[in-house]
Amino acid sequence: MAMAEIAAFLGVSRQRANTLAERADFPKPIAHLTVGRVWATADIRAWAEKRRRELEGEAG
Repeated sequence: MAMAEIAAFLGVSRQRANTLAERADFPKPIAHLTVGRVWATADIRAWAEKRRRELEGEAG
């Protein structure tokens, strides 16, 4: 997943997704490409599942 896909999956803005990606508990990217960082979908889904209540209501 790239940042746009993460933002869409989490239901937040790309700016908020970027902020979340800087957290120490956020999964590490699996690659740094010329277009940006890329994460494993399973890692993002697992991270989001653990933080569902925290992320609820974070629109945009």
